[in-house]
Amino acid sequence: MITVGLLAKIRRMYYRDGMSLRAISRKTSLSRNTIRRWLRQPEMVEPRYPKRVSRSVVDPWAEQLDGWLRTDRHRPKRDRRTALVLYQAIREQGYQGSYGRVCAFVRRWKVGQSPRRKQAYVPLLFKPGEAFQFDWSCEYAVIGGIRRRLDVAHVKLAHSRAFFIYAYFSQSHEMLFDAHTRAFAAFGGVPRRGIYDNMKTAVDKVGPAKERAVNARFEAMCSHYLFDAEFCNRAAGWEKGIVEKNVQDRRRQIWQEVASKSWNGLGELNAYLAPRCRQTWNQIRHPELPERTVAEMWHEERAALMPNPRPFDGYVEQPARVSATALVHTQRNRYSVPTEYVHQVVSVRLYPTEVAMVADGTEIARHRRHFDRYRTAYDFRHYLGLLERKPGALRNGAPFAELPEPLLRLQKQLLRHPGGDRIMVQVLNTIPVHGLYHVTEAVRAALDAGHTTGEHVLNLISRLKSPQPEVLDHSAGPALREAPVANVARYDALRLMEVGHDQ
Repeated sequence: MITVGLLAKIRRMYYRDGMSLRAISRKTSLSRNTIRRWLRQPEMVEPRYPKRVSRSVVDPWAEQLDGWLRTDRHRPKRDRRTALVLYQAIREQGYQGSYGRVCAFVRRWKVGQSPRRKQAYVPLLFKPGEAFQFDWSCEYAVIGGIRRRLDVAHVKLAHSRAFFIYAYFSQSHEMLFDAHTRAFAAFGGVPRRGIYDNMKTAVDKVGPAKERAVNARFEAMCSHYLFDAEFCNRAAGWEKGIVEKNVQDRRRQIWQEVASKSWNGLGELNAYLAPRCRQTWNQIRHPELPERTVAEMWHEERAALMPNPRPFDGYVEQPARVSATALVHTQRNRYSVPTEYVHQVVSVRLYPTEVAMVADGTEIARHRRHFDRYRTAYDFRHYLGLLERKPGALRNGAPFAELPEPLLRLQKQLLRHPGGDRIMVQVLNTIPVHGLYHVTEAVRAALDAGHTTGEHVLNLISRLKSPQPEVLDHSAGPALREAPVANVARYDALRLMEVGHDQ
């Protein structure tokens, strides 16, 4: 193979030293025709040879990999298989090569399919504790046996690259506030700036240049944590490219693990995400200082963060009228309140996992929040006051279908007899006085004893609530040296004295 150096040597021997083609051929071991062809070149150019095509260990699976990659082009980016997933798939079919060969094949395939012009960006530099970046991503996971769409909040420190992710069922205000509260608690402090895109929960209106009409509740959260909010220009995601990259990395690194499992609830999924984030901090290297991990950089940046105040009470409040059945309608679901608030207007406070009803500044009810539609959440204690006037509602009342198991058994037995509904009402009305636990335990004891009369149950409740008699401990007193002896004669002497006194 002729190189530039060899070609320069040939030209010197021929043009400068005057050597013949035969002499040059003997010195270089090249044929005279080859030497003559290169000497006839009008300019000194670098010799180019066609690229040698060598057989790769991936070639037997090239057609299958090509089919998988073509199929993934029609899927959303979050659902496309990574090179690692493709490597594991062909390895199960007998592939013996390395993971790097599969990555090289995927890179060549993507370059051949979509040769696009690459854009250039300016690298960004942040001081410790200076800023964090926030973004949402749409992911999917199997929760309760159903594949659900989730909105995942990503919060990432711009200096140390420590990140925090948390999943929700929506991107509403209360979810946004809760994500900040949890992220600042995980970071151990609050940076001085937050960088966002123009999301609707933060920006009411986008004006020219950097003018923004910021949402009042969002500004209240920023004021609570004392950080400044900055918003990117339109279609300028690179301005918060650190968290944009985090969405891609976590989707390949963590969310594929989440999507491969089935979760009983969103709480279980998030309980897995929090420690998984910290574990990843110790595994990945900082992109600008590869000799250090993200966890090490976070420990240094933590000292530069502002102190974390008490959590922001990030609820969303809206008015609602209580129906005749003591139910409040909100977001296509219904929640019960005490019957004395029927036909009144109350405030509904929406939290990420709970719904609270407030009247005259006092909380009157709280329920676990439902994210499905047309669900009704009852608390049977809200309807106890109404039972005194309508005891027959016990038989088919929807709220009383969710009584504790001992109370349901007692109700089933009492309703077999005339007047049993009124006795059951008496038992239920003791709950506000004695508490649900004591009433349930008393009913369970009555059922175990086989006595289910109202008087017996009420007696057991009183005994459970009444204080136990104090038992005196005589062991702590002075010990007797001689045991007392019974002397009956002393009693007889006292009797004789009493008789003599009467006479």
